[in-house]
Amino acid sequence: MATKKKTKEKKLKLYGFNNLTKTLSFNIYDICYAATPADRKAYIQYIDDEYNSTRLTSILEQVNDIIGANILNIAKQDYEPQGASVTILISEEKILAAGDVVMHLDKSHLTVHTYPESHPENGISTFRVDIEVSTCGEISPLKALNFLIDSFDSDIINLDYRVRGFTRKIDGSKIFIDHRLNSIQNFIAPETIDHYHTIDVNVYQDNIFHTKMLLKNFELDNYLFGITEKEIPIHKRKKIRKRLKKEMTEIFYGKNIPTTTHL
Repeated sequence: MATKKKTKEKKLKLYGFNNLTKTLSFNIYDICYAATPADRKAYIQYIDDEYNSTRLTSILEQVNDIIGANILNIAKQDYEPQGASVTILISEEKILAAGDVVMHLDKSHLTVHTYPESHPENGISTFRVDIEVSTCGEISPLKALNFLIDSFDSDIINLDYRVRGFTRKIDGSKIFIDHRLNSIQNFIAPETIDHYHTIDVNVYQDNIFHTKMLLKNFELDNYLFGITEKEIPIHKRKKIRKRLKKEMTEIFYGKNIPTTTHL
């Protein structure tokens, strides 16, 4: 069988430095039901321990390696009563000496912030992670897309990708995007896409791309903390399912849903 010959993409000839800014932003949500105040407290503690600033730093360092950038500085912080943040300044160029000046530091960075929370009225607890990978030059944040999705238990994912600024060809004409793209989904592994309902909202003329993802499979045991489905009376299971699905649907569509609405 003849092998298909790969066609090598022609490199753009630029005037000066490629200073296009490419930013990939995530909002990732994990939803669970914790019935008692003690369970809700334990869930928040579990999340805080599982995704503390040290673990988050390790994730971002791996993102840095995947996209082929260079780390300049790391700042991390755990918060009371909950949550953590990490910011890493990166550059495309290697640092050769302590006195080197690196440009575009305000545009090249990796950040992550966590927001665990719960509500006493309905027993629902949510864990939100905000991640931003912003690069300047030829480095593409999209290379780390699948790694970041796989690094968290993701019931709902909101993804934004945008390209800003311009670089110039030798003849002086401007380039506002230097890679082909019509959807973020093009860069997500097919086996991942199969597990989610997806919606795209793209503004091609402004190089803005948005994808929302909602997990298809719903098994109650996967959303319970401190208890199993078998331990819950049958008449209560339906109510808990409805609460969880309502929470997920509201986050996915970004609006409150009346409690009378059938889910």
